[in-house]
Amino acid sequence: MKLLLLSNSTTKGQSYLGWPQPYLKEFLKDVSTVIFVPYAGVTISFDEYTKSVKEALGDLIVEIRGIHAVEHKSEEILKADCIMIGGGNTFSLLKKLQEENLLDVIKKAANSGTRYVGWSAGANMACPTIKTTNDMPVEQPESFNSIGLINFQINPHFTNAIIPNHGGETREMRLQEYLVKNPESKVVGLPEGMLIEIDGKSSYLKGEGAALLFRYGKENQVLSLGELEL
Repeated sequence: MKLLLLSNSTTKGQSYLGWPQPYLKEFLKDVSTVIFVPYAGVTISFDEYTKSVKEALGDLIVEIRGIHAVEHKSEEILKADCIMIGGGNTFSLLKKLQEENLLDVIKKAANSGTRYVGWSAGANMACPTIKTTNDMPVEQPESFNSIGLINFQINPHFTNAIIPNHGGETREMRLQEYLVKNPESKVVGLPEGMLIEIDGKSSYLKGEGAALLFRYGKENQVLSLGELEL
């Protein structure tokens, strides 16, 4: 299994999908066909979303097809060299994938060697559930269970910054709430500009920043760049 799970797509001052370009170039060097899933897009049409990804990755990939525009979706997923799932609203993304019965197909393809790239909501989708997304539940999926390509949760865009004069909970407090209700789980707080790459049974943390591992009843662990033991 080969996965590239990005915290985010855009960093201030850089182009769309600019910061992960070196990682994407290496990860996709043998890829010629990509099926892109734009279903997390809510304020942008699926056609526009797919076009923006094509333009951003024009130098890296021969062909990108939007899953919304193909008739036989399961067959196209199983034929593609890579499945790519973009960010946006995780609840809308999961609902649409459930409605089209594509979760098991994507999992089958990834387990068979098809590469998987996901950013933000697309990274959440590789987790066992979407319970650690940051998004509002603008739609009601059948359940919170996602594809389950990894055995831990990711919190994309992780930050523990405190806004001056703001009395709401920090991200860490929200994740601790999650762990109280899901004590067997592990969560990686993945800051923007960072990614996790899965290659077989090995996992690697890459990028710039300080990712944290959250577990119930234990101190938060700062994760070092390089191979992860989760």
